[in-house]
Amino acid sequence: MKKLLLLAVAAIGGLLVYRQVQSDKSEQDLWTEATDPVPSA
Repeated sequence: MKKLLLLAVAAIGGLLVYRQVQSDKSEQDLWTEATDPVPSA
């Protein structure tokens, strides 16, 4: 039972870390897009 609980906690922790990394990447992409110089046409 303890192993199953530990596995569930580890899976939830991994999911939270993954979601935070994705959020940070999305925010960085938006920041990069907003601060890129406008290409001269």
